[in-house]
Amino acid sequence: MLENILKKCRVLPVVTAASVEGTVRLAQALQRGGMAAIEITLRSAAALDSIRAVKAQVPGMLVAAGTVTNAAELERATEAGATLVLSPGATPALLRAAVDAGVDFVPGVATASEIMCGMDQGFNIFKLFPAEAAGGMALLNSLRGPFPQALFCPTGGLHPGNFRDYLLLPNVICCGGSWMVGADLVDNCKWHEIEALAREATAG
Repeated sequence: MLENILKKCRVLPVVTAASVEGTVRLAQALQRGGMAAIEITLRSAAALDSIRAVKAQVPGMLVAAGTVTNAAELERATEAGATLVLSPGATPALLRAAVDAGVDFVPGVATASEIMCGMDQGFNIFKLFPAEAAGGMALLNSLRGPFPQALFCPTGGLHPGNFRDYLLLPNVICCGGSWMVGADLVDNCKWHEIEALAREATAG
């Protein structure tokens, strides 16, 4: 069940794959740090091959595809082996494609109208993006009234100083962030630092 999967994740690291080998090593470091999942965004040429490689070489790690913006990308992501797909937004066509594919899909929202469109297609778990810019915790608290059944994965602007506050909100199921997978850390192979940051993020 998607809700249980995301609760287990707690923090979903959002990764832009610079290379396949580096992304595999990154996933291994995150897993050693206690992280249960990795979101590999479709923002680079190495993304789909990285999804395939992490799926094959890092057993037990849930591999998600992020920044999926249309039906064709959704199909490519699932063919590469992604078991979870996330989007920064959601068009009617993308929502229909996700329903037709039967894939675990988390559409992106920033407004009440977008939540309603997602609910019309049967979704109740959403990616609030960009979370801080859209209104952050104040917005999430405001959304609880009209949408008590909706759960959110806020992403965008979260960092070590605020993500735990987000996780305390009753309608937040997990959160997304990239502070533990920054380009400097990955490019310089700082796997131990990444592991330590992952361990800190997954600690209660």
